[in-house]
Amino acid sequence: QVQLVESGGGLVQAGGSLRLSCAASGRTFSSYAMGWFRQAPGKEREFVAAISWRSSTTFYVDSVKGRFTISRDNAKNTVALQMNSVKPEDTAIYYCAASEPYTSSWYRKAAYVYWGQGTQVTVSS
Repeated sequence: QVQLVESGGGLVQAGGSLRLSCAASGRTFSSYAMGWFRQAPGKEREFVAAISWRSSTTFYVDSVKGRFTISRDNAKNTVALQMNSVKPEDTAIYYCAASEPYTSSWYRKAAYVYWGQGTQVTVSS
């Protein structure tokens, strides 16, 4: 099992940048695919980005492609989401998530079973 703690949320103006971080517990971090999800008020949780446990492949939802970048540092047990050119519609609670170890379905929302508590991102226009 892995425990996840997000940080880095806050208030940012449209067009600006924000970097979210997620620290994971455990000695087998490199075996987990990692993802970022978000949930805006009144909406379902959305799968935003993911990175495979091999770190060789990434996934992004169309609305953030070219603006957001997911990365991981297996030596530090962290995963980050760099958010550039943010828009008011990016406003949401952002959640870090981890899959079961060595999953081949890391690009699927259902693969993520461990969750952080979330961090609020608010983009002002």
